[in-house]
Amino acid sequence: MRFLIECTYVYEHPQDNSGIQRVVRNIIRELGASKPAVECVPVMMNGGQLYQVLSLAPIEVDHRASRRQALIVKLDHWRNRYWWWHSRLERLWPFSASKTARRLLYWPCKLASLAISLPLRGLLWLNRSALPAPQRAVPLQVQVGDQLVLLDSSWHDDIFPLAEKLKRQGVGIVSVIYDLIPLTHPQFCDAGLVKVFDRWFDWIAATADGFMAISQTISEQVDSEIQRRLGEAEAAKRWHGYFHLGSELDLLRNEARVHPDLQRMFRDPAPVYLMVSTIEPRKNHAYLLDAFELLWAQGSNARLCIIGKIGWKCEALVERIKRHPQWDKRLFMFNRINDKSLEFAYANARALVFPSYVEGFGLPLVEAMQRGLPAMASDIPVFREIGGEFMAYFDLDDPQTLADRVTQFESSNEFPASRPVADWQWIGWREASQQLVSGTLEGLRHGQSLRQADATRP
Repeated sequence: MRFLIECTYVYEHPQDNSGIQRVVRNIIRELGASKPAVECVPVMMNGGQLYQVLSLAPIEVDHRASRRQALIVKLDHWRNRYWWWHSRLERLWPFSASKTARRLLYWPCKLASLAISLPLRGLLWLNRSALPAPQRAVPLQVQVGDQLVLLDSSWHDDIFPLAEKLKRQGVGIVSVIYDLIPLTHPQFCDAGLVKVFDRWFDWIAATADGFMAISQTISEQVDSEIQRRLGEAEAAKRWHGYFHLGSELDLLRNEARVHPDLQRMFRDPAPVYLMVSTIEPRKNHAYLLDAFELLWAQGSNARLCIIGKIGWKCEALVERIKRHPQWDKRLFMFNRINDKSLEFAYANARALVFPSYVEGFGLPLVEAMQRGLPAMASDIPVFREIGGEFMAYFDLDDPQTLADRVTQFESSNEFPASRPVADWQWIGWREASQQLVSGTLEGLRHGQSLRQADATRP
């Protein structure tokens, strides 16, 4: 048995650095560096085929290699991206509803793809006597008993036919679930994502043999949602487990530099409260502004620094931030910084503030607290699971409760949590990857017991 760890989206988007991409990269790196209890093979899906991933990141061609070889690598990447976008387009109406429409789409796209494939074939022919271009992925043959672990954001890709084909060939399907937010809180999501995610969950509930969530809170939600969709008897045939995420920042580069404006901000001794996340409605940045406006009205010199890329449904919020009277004085925002800058911010901030309405885990909380930075967060179940008595909580219905926490911290110099963050301990990505493997193995054993019990039932 092998674990085939699916990482299609990260393979095609190696520069993306949000939560799921960070998880996928770190888990695959640690599984490759350690010796897990079962062989783990990173895989990606493309064009109805399964490939073993040799490198998640684009391969750097040696500077001594020919320009021809470098161009081969680039054209091959463009070809993969082209057909990835084609698969996304096929899911939209009318193509999703008609085989004829999909055929009418395919042939113009096939002709257009010749602009990439013909130069690529020509270069490969010219390069036939030279060393082959380095490969990022090679075709993989599955074996009966293999387990396809859908670690990446697989709802974005049309993987259903290939996964079903693999299952018919004797491959088990394990789905990693990060959250159910498009189902439980659709108001925070794009309407298209809600529809795609709902369709995907119908499929994964019926197809997967088991589920690994990234927290116990989410695992319980998944179990309830599958029971609602399939009924108790059918849902009982699926097993459930969970693992926790690590805390290291994996894109730290020695040659990288800290953002100069971030350094300038921290030269001022006034305390900085840090928020790290994509800017979108669910993260509740408006609550932060409300709370800090209360503080500033009281004369507080506490500053708020927001770090994260600009997401969706946030135009009014971004405008409010940039037009704020405290902009670049006590209010700062950085939308594109590297991990070295983020590490610097964690090391110099006064505390992390995290007012999300709903989360699957809350990775910045773990990243901050593991570095000794105390965290204040909204009082929701998953944050209680992660932070316990080491985190300070505030009421999402009342920004004054966060303002009071900050005021208390600044006046007493004692963080308002029951236990000090210095006593808090968390796992790294190596332990997280081990939890994923061991939890999946345990789930598979439990699933086998369920099947045996079902077979003997009269």
